[in-house]
Amino acid sequence: MTDEQAEAVAEILSRFAPQGVAIEKKLVESNSYTPDMLKVYAFLLVDKELIQTKRKIEEATWHLSQIQPISQPKYREIRDQDWMTSWKEYYQPISVGKQLLILPAWVKGIETDRIPILIDPSMAFGTGVHPSTQLCLALIETYTQKGKPIIDIGCGSGILSISSILLGASHALAVDISPAAVQSTKENATLNQIASKIETSKGSNWEILSGQFSICNAHLVIVNILANTISKMLEQDLANIVADNGVLILSGILDSQASDITLCAETHGLRLKKEKKSGEWVALAFQKEQ
Repeated sequence: MTDEQAEAVAEILSRFAPQGVAIEKKLVESNSYTPDMLKVYAFLLVDKELIQTKRKIEEATWHLSQIQPISQPKYREIRDQDWMTSWKEYYQPISVGKQLLILPAWVKGIETDRIPILIDPSMAFGTGVHPSTQLCLALIETYTQKGKPIIDIGCGSGILSISSILLGASHALAVDISPAAVQSTKENATLNQIASKIETSKGSNWEILSGQFSICNAHLVIVNILANTISKMLEQDLANIVADNGVLILSGILDSQASDITLCAETHGLRLKKEKKSGEWVALAFQKEQ
């Protein structure tokens, strides 16, 4: 399956598998992979709800398969004593950009010249595996300004806010429409010992623009969500959250959607500054003109 299909399957499985969801890519020597090398794993408890849970998963994935071709799920039982190591083995340290190293929360004491970012993947809100997150992080490395705040809309696991602060941002406003994502950001910020530097809350661009938080604009604004949502936010004055001469990073965009997003952004006073690609995914950095 493709990255987009894997992300859709992972979203479905995360509804039913609070114990963890993992996307596994088997890289070949060229550091690339083919669709048959990409798998999604979910870890379910064997309890009285298991039969019903499996039925719901199969119904949801069947409906998805009518839109794009995916295989139906397969199951394998894991003994209790193997539980923790079985799901943790799918999460390994990931080097991103020039400076960052994403580490599962249980990995300790790694010697590295990179900036370590601890993320708990059991929360299923973005672990840095997906290309859209990695592209976004690479742009954050470029555009984070030391001593200045950032705004992260659709914060998920908080990985983007956390990375910005560890790269020198003074503090972050991280919002998401999902209360579970807000909680995930709080917990991951605590893991990285920067909880006091991240203001987290349920919300989106509307709440920011209405002045409900400590800041209502920033020199770096980050949005890593679906392209259709980005388009709607641009039409809803997203550009007003970006300070003059500031940068807006948009990710979660397919290559086929990039031109439409760029056109929409440019009609709202944003100029394309940089574009990064990975496979079918694109991340865009725009500068707000005065």
